[in-house]
Amino acid sequence: MADVPDNAPEHCPGTTSEQAGKSSSCEGCPNQKVCASGATKAPDPAIAEIGAKLSTVKHKILVLSGKGGVGKSTFSAHLAHALASDSTKEVALLDVDICGPSIPRIMGLEGEQVHQSGSGWSPVYVDDNLAVMSIGFLLSSPDDAVIWRGPKKNGMIKQFLRDVDWGDLDYLIVDTPPGTSDEHLSIVQYLSATHVDGAVIITTPQEVSLQDVRKEIRFCQKVKLPIIGVVENMSGFVCPSCKNTSQIFPPTTGGAERMCADLNLPLLGKVPLDPRIARSCDEGKSFLNEVPDSPSAEVYQNIVQSIKDYCSNRVTEEQSTT
Repeated sequence: MADVPDNAPEHCPGTTSEQAGKSSSCEGCPNQKVCASGATKAPDPAIAEIGAKLSTVKHKILVLSGKGGVGKSTFSAHLAHALASDSTKEVALLDVDICGPSIPRIMGLEGEQVHQSGSGWSPVYVDDNLAVMSIGFLLSSPDDAVIWRGPKKNGMIKQFLRDVDWGDLDYLIVDTPPGTSDEHLSIVQYLSATHVDGAVIITTPQEVSLQDVRKEIRFCQKVKLPIIGVVENMSGFVCPSCKNTSQIFPPTTGGAERMCADLNLPLLGKVPLDPRIARSCDEGKSFLNEVPDSPSAEVYQNIVQSIKDYCSNRVTEEQSTT
């Protein structure tokens, strides 16, 4: 749970629970007195601080997936690159995958360090209008393992949102780890005082991926996080020589298209497999810039345009209601 302290006993009911400080598992816990007093049930003051800090960010987009290895970080990076291709827009990419931070490598920023100033941590810049923040910048080596319990990871997410000098942004993209655990609850909780446009859900066509993605969709619905739409990655492979299409990951249950129809969700696009995407990520380059005429790049651009339209429409809707 996101509200369990580092030094809590094994069966801690959580600091915001009605049983906090009162259950048998609380006996002997150093936090028992403060939990029983009810002080821990008060809203985290960081929520209001983060709301104020991010008040100058126009659009906030979370990239989620219940399954690892479906290309979520790759999509987040290319969404950031595509949005920042408009030099009039200020874009930032926040990597909250604490244990598997791949964004520094994908963005060509390995070895970069975070600098601190009077206004907070300064993000690392890819271009003048594209900033990046990741725990990868705080590690001495890309091979270092981050072996942290939930509360420490949550504390780092809080720092990223509250203490980074984001400045005025048009888009903040948050790349999350797979699953529906501590990090996801924390990011939704900490952003609750801000306007979040919604989540983009990433999947691959096979049922073993869709099964986990449905859990992610349920998570979004439970925490009232709007879903912008679903992206199906690795959606077939078009041979560059014979142009035949092969289904590397067969959509045995209808793929993302069938799932979106069943759940009444928008399917933003189906991105074909292209080995050049992986190569661009390994080299820290934008695939959209390297191979702009590929079928995958065309699908990406259509998806990005749909996301931009969605964000614009939400602003228009809110203005009309106020």
